[in-house]
Amino acid sequence: MNTTNRHAAWLFPGRRAGRPTHPHSLADLIRDTGIPGTAVRTSALRQLVPQAPAPVIARALGFHDKTTTRVVAQAGGTWNRYALSDHTQ
Repeated sequence: MNTTNRHAAWLFPGRRAGRPTHPHSLADLIRDTGIPGTAVRTSALRQLVPQAPAPVIARALGFHDKTTTRVVAQAGGTWNRYALSDHTQ
């Protein structure tokens, strides 16, 4: 892990002051430790889907709705009564 910017407010501080580690650099670090990135991402997603509707998680994290809906079904969750709409108003 980079210690150049150890007092930054970021969980994974980057080499430039005030900037986080780039996602590709973080993915490389995870892969280099022997942790498969896809498994980590799927595991994290499975932890989130019981807590919020799949479309909300998909929009927030950049996943496709079908991906999060499939993970909800695999995790045994249901959000079939959630009314998807624009809740920002």
